[in-house]
Amino acid sequence: MKAAFHTLGCKVNQYETESMKEQFAKAGFTIVDEEEAADVYVVNTCTVTNLADRKSRQFIRRCRKVNPAAVVAVTGCYAQIKPDEVAEIEGVQIVAGTDEKHAVLPLVQEYFAARDRDSARDGAGDKNHADAEPSAPDVLSAVRSYDELTTYEELGEITGMEGRTRAFIKIQEGCTHFCTYCIIPYARGTIRSRRKEEIREEVERLISKGYKEIVLTGINTAYYGRDLGYDGAAELIGELNSIPGEFRIRLSSLEPTVIDADYVKKLFPYEKLCHHLHLALQSGSDNVLKAMNRGYTRSEFLAIADELRAFDPHYGLSTDIIVGFPGETEEDFQGSEDITTRLSFCKTHVFKYSQRTGTPAAERPDQIDGTIKASRSRRLIETARRAADAFFTSCIGDTRTVLVEEFAQDPITGESQGMENDLSASPSAVDIPSASASPSASDASASSASPSAKAISQPEGAASADALGAAAADSTSAAAPASAADRAAINALSADALSRGTQWVTGYTDNYIRTYFRGDPSMFNEFVRVRLVRPYRDGMLGEVVE
Repeated sequence: MKAAFHTLGCKVNQYETESMKEQFAKAGFTIVDEEEAADVYVVNTCTVTNLADRKSRQFIRRCRKVNPAAVVAVTGCYAQIKPDEVAEIEGVQIVAGTDEKHAVLPLVQEYFAARDRDSARDGAGDKNHADAEPSAPDVLSAVRSYDELTTYEELGEITGMEGRTRAFIKIQEGCTHFCTYCIIPYARGTIRSRRKEEIREEVERLISKGYKEIVLTGINTAYYGRDLGYDGAAELIGELNSIPGEFRIRLSSLEPTVIDADYVKKLFPYEKLCHHLHLALQSGSDNVLKAMNRGYTRSEFLAIADELRAFDPHYGLSTDIIVGFPGETEEDFQGSEDITTRLSFCKTHVFKYSQRTGTPAAERPDQIDGTIKASRSRRLIETARRAADAFFTSCIGDTRTVLVEEFAQDPITGESQGMENDLSASPSAVDIPSASASPSASDASASSASPSAKAISQPEGAASADALGAAAADSTSAAAPASAADRAAINALSADALSRGTQWVTGYTDNYIRTYFRGDPSMFNEFVRVRLVRPYRDGMLGEVVE
């Protein structure tokens, strides 16, 4: 039998889907692409916004169009928050909450067994049971209440990911902060952490299979280990840092609602940890931060950033910012622009605030007009673009370590090199994440900025968007044709760099800069030392350092 999977939302959902895929494969199912006709469709949903709910419903209905006879199993946050609504969608046979993903396979097997019994009985023409109720129920459901979401759900260790370079490891579940715009704590429950010994075993297994980058992810990773008596994520990173081998560790994000400047100092001793952190700012205004119940001030956020940049002047910082939160004034918005400019974020995701049913912010009477939100979004995206360019410019001349992940388009012609995402053509080639979903970067070897690194200039901004807060994100990067300056910079690359190969490859530096440079297939899934030459599109051009 064939099973297809579709994932909406965060990297935690991606990890959990991979785990479910392995469970189904071990049970004898053939895993096929979500666009193919399958006997089972498993939809791992998101509910961060009302729009996410709608996207989940749309894909569920699409499954039925591809194969009306298929079993559709719906799990994830939308199924947890609105199980009755999900069960009423035509064609849904199984509903499983966020803490019941381990039950999806048994429920599918139970449903098929009941349906087979009904078919056998009907085929035999058993007159004695002609009026019997079907044994296959309309919907099988396994959803715990919020109060029951108290233990970490073990899905089993994953042995591989769809990509060949980067592997996500879920280390933590739940959040207890309750920002006023966010529904996720209700969907995921209280804080639960995995034991570091179990995580180490999974990481060792993935490294042995050739993965070079381990991304630690969770619903709120900054809370990791508090329920187990650990000293936060730093204790886990120390454990993983001691594993032999050439690999690097990424933290997908840390919430400034939990950490402070002293916390991040504990991360500095570990050479395999990326020099990049994603810190969700949400707003540069103390008034808005208080209304959001974020639990920190603008100055406290700046203190964290200053500590990181004191350690490495080119420490990569990315962030999320919501514009148009209820009650946000023009002065509040300018605070977000100002801090974006000041910190020169390397990546900013900008979200227009979207009312999420069931949250306090959605009930506020001072909602911002949609045209104002759209205008502020455009302005902040442009500020963010300039800020990222300032960060990239400050890194010119640095030598950083890049993990090569795929062929890139030719910077001059824009033509494809013909091997993007083609794993069969190059066993270690992998897909690069999109600008909105890219994980933070870090280096396995010594990868801090060169001693002569230039200080970051103060341009006019940088911006980002919240994975927990908004409805629609505006793209912060565009693949414009190469400019005259781009062409000049490319032509200025040394003959030695050009002689490395006739194709362009790309990957991320330890401090989260997407870098394009001349290379060849032998570089895939390898760490390469690259000198950064100049900003280019969504990252920088570089040349290999021999």
